[in-house]
Amino acid sequence: MDMKAVSAIQRFTDARSSSAIQSYAQARPATEPTPEEPTMVEAVSKVAVDFAQTLAESEETAKASMIGDADPHALVQALAQTELAVEAAVSVRNKVVEAYQEILRMPV
Repeated sequence: MDMKAVSAIQRFTDARSSSAIQSYAQARPATEPTPEEPTMVEAVSKVAVDFAQTLAESEETAKASMIGDADPHALVQALAQTELAVEAAVSVRNKVVEAYQEILRMPV
């Protein structure tokens, strides 16, 4: 090949690679998580904190009801919230265990 053809091919490949790099640079921010979106760990920790807080509030209401500071309606409502929270936690746990067992059954 003559030098003109070689330099034309080099310019073409350089332009093509720089175009690919620019396209990647423009597309990359779309794949990065935004700061407002919580990560999976943050979401799970928030759910765990909410669960613990619900249990603690229900326990305080039950204690207050035992000494006569809370009405029976508040106690029933606290018990219902606790029951719902525990049922939700058990359901999530069951799904996690089921998924783990399914992974163990997969052939390698």
